[in-house]
Amino acid sequence: MPQVPVDFTFLTNLVVVYGMNLVGALLLAVAGFWLAGVAERAVSRGLMASKRMDLTVASFLASLTKYGLLAVTVVAILQLIGVQATSLIAVLGAASLAIGLALQGTLSNMAAGVMLLLFRPFRIGDQIEVGGKNGVVKDLNFFVTELAGGDNVQILIPNASVWGQALINYSAYPTRRMETTVTAAQGEDPDAVARQVREFLDRNPNALSDPAPDVRAASYADGGVELSVRAWAPAPKIDALKFELGRYAAERPRRTEAALQPAE
Repeated sequence: MPQVPVDFTFLTNLVVVYGMNLVGALLLAVAGFWLAGVAERAVSRGLMASKRMDLTVASFLASLTKYGLLAVTVVAILQLIGVQATSLIAVLGAASLAIGLALQGTLSNMAAGVMLLLFRPFRIGDQIEVGGKNGVVKDLNFFVTELAGGDNVQILIPNASVWGQALINYSAYPTRRMETTVTAAQGEDPDAVARQVREFLDRNPNALSDPAPDVRAASYADGGVELSVRAWAPAPKIDALKFELGRYAAERPRRTEAALQPAE
């Protein structure tokens, strides 16, 4: 059987050409990812230099810049390893339906992110509740909305879920109303307890005087009378006011008992 001669020169040239293309593709990938990160930070800093720029918009546009550069990098890598752009476009056109079905969730998240950016139902730093999750908005990008929970735990919600559900923004308005109850123990005068709570709210710097706090009897039980307490406060101070009123309600019976003790 005759032996086929091996053209080592051809094989060497083939290895050199494709090897150089592979090394170039790797270097281009590293450079592209690095440049995308640098561009994202630069765009964010440049946009935030303007006092009129909203942090949510700046974050979204910076993310858009990053992903745009990454897309250009991928196309350049494919061309470098021998996949022509025209062939790539033809393949993508033929497979567009399959890609669309496979990436339906991703594309819906991107579309929802654009809608959230345009209508801006919340901003970075707002406290919102959506899909049963409550937290402070930390970031909005192409795919997810990032929240920080009350215990500073990261919460990532797909944008489609944020846009497609009822959303509560606790920071949208400058003031909020607090509602809670205080118990007047059995044997206490409910009107006197209501007056004490009202005086506490009048002295508390976190409670607003207009509208005035409202304290009234709400229900009667074996253990005493439940007083309904309603007070307005600046939105950022509402949690502090709730905590201070809860502490006052817990300590009030002890103070009352001490006042009733006979002097020695």
